[in-house]
Amino acid sequence: MKLLASLHWPRTLFARLTVILFVGLASAQALSFWLTMTERDQTMTNVMMGYIEREVASSVALLDHLPANERAQWLPRLARRSYEFVLGPGVSGGPVDANLSARVARSIAEGIGTSYPLTVNAVPGDRERLQVHLKLRDGTPLTIDMRPMSGAPLSQWLPLVLLLQLAVLLGCCWFAVRTATRPLHQLAVAADALGPDLKAGRLSESGPSEVARAARAFNAMQERIAMYVTERMQILAAISHDLQTPITRMRLRVDMMDGEPESAKLRQDLQEMEALVKEGVTYARTLHGATEMPRRIDPDALFDSLVCDYVDADQDVSLEGRFGTPVMTRPQALRRIVGNLVDNALKFGGAAQIQIAMSADQQATISVLDRGPGIPADSLENVFQPFYRLEGSRNRQTGGTGLGLAIARQLALAMDATLELRNRAGGGLEARLTLRNLMQVPAATVE
Repeated sequence: MKLLASLHWPRTLFARLTVILFVGLASAQALSFWLTMTERDQTMTNVMMGYIEREVASSVALLDHLPANERAQWLPRLARRSYEFVLGPGVSGGPVDANLSARVARSIAEGIGTSYPLTVNAVPGDRERLQVHLKLRDGTPLTIDMRPMSGAPLSQWLPLVLLLQLAVLLGCCWFAVRTATRPLHQLAVAADALGPDLKAGRLSESGPSEVARAARAFNAMQERIAMYVTERMQILAAISHDLQTPITRMRLRVDMMDGEPESAKLRQDLQEMEALVKEGVTYARTLHGATEMPRRIDPDALFDSLVCDYVDADQDVSLEGRFGTPVMTRPQALRRIVGNLVDNALKFGGAAQIQIAMSADQQATISVLDRGPGIPADSLENVFQPFYRLEGSRNRQTGGTGLGLAIARQLALAMDATLELRNRAGGGLEARLTLRNLMQVPAATVE
């Protein structure tokens, strides 16, 4: 049952409300139409019963007073759409069992049965058809062949009107639900746009009171989050600035301790402290938002330069694939992301391979591959958390500060890109960066 509901029930709130309202209004319209037609048929039947009673009585009386040789000429004049007169015994049959025919029989019996004894039977092969048999005063048999009508026929334009009503109902449902759910859609769009840069547009605070209240609450929440993140970055920047002075003094004192057995260890600790402070400030800035604006660049030249820098430093880094066209992107952020990924690959695998693949829908996939130990499956997402290091990477020399991947993920989010890790078959790790909505530009406009 749950599977059936999931297959046929719309997923969006807009579609669900539209279906509910349309089905409800259409059902109410259909019920109203049925009740109207039922009451109309009953009224027409009652009118027809009285009409038949009067008309048949007067017609029988007229035929009874006419000379026998003139009665046949009057039969077509006295015939109606639902009955006709036949001079003769008619056909025999069983008792009347149809509801409408039984009502007609009772009506005729009440109208002329007191003056002309009669018998009624159903006509075989036709349920709603009966014959009334009687004799005129001179003994001439007379048969009234009746085909009762259940009601007045429908007009030809009625189906068209009903279809038009359904179309109007569907349009009204669509408009009403669209108006009601548009603020929810705008809220969802604003929430999705609230990325690391915290530069999502403010929602309009107009409209119904509930919508305006939700918009004001969202705008206030957005402002509070921006204020909190700004304060955190300012605190980290202030701490970094204040730590520079004591770190510098400590380094000078260590330099004056040449020959001391602990000087090398202290110098290494100071370098780690300085690196940690710089990485922390960088991570805070990426959370606060990327200030770099997108530019037209030649990505192939950027990656060639990046790989050449590593090769000049005697690092085993190779490049496969090309963009083949200039694009609009943030070059410094892109370089920082790929650089962090390559550094991790070199640190744990000793070599890094960069693969670039372009798709027809303006998406680029940049994969950084290594043959290192990989990452346990349950930690593939945890390594993107700040200061998170695997149990085997607690050493600063091998595990780093625990901020490289966190910074790369935040920069990727700011670029509307995705960054994910996966273990390779045969050992090693693949870091895959997917750039979406790349705007290709002519080569003549590349900066």
